[in-house]
Amino acid sequence: MKSIQQLAATAALVTVALGLGGCAGMSQQDKNTAIGAGAGAVVGGVLTGGSTAGTVGGAAVGGVIGNQVKPPK
Repeated sequence: MKSIQQLAATAALVTVALGLGGCAGMSQQDKNTAIGAGAGAVVGGVLTGGSTAGTVGGAAVGGVIGNQVKPPK
């Protein structure tokens, strides 16, 4: 069982590393949208006990909020 957990953790780290590498050419608004969607998915999943609808709904709401955030000037 421990090897499955290690494999899952390694896969998650690789996914995050590849995802961050893909952010290099993104505008600040695109980055804010992606961060908001990720954070919203986590919060939605936690608040609903890991339900798919809660995770997807949280990602959608977080993405919209992240898209509307304006960086300070």
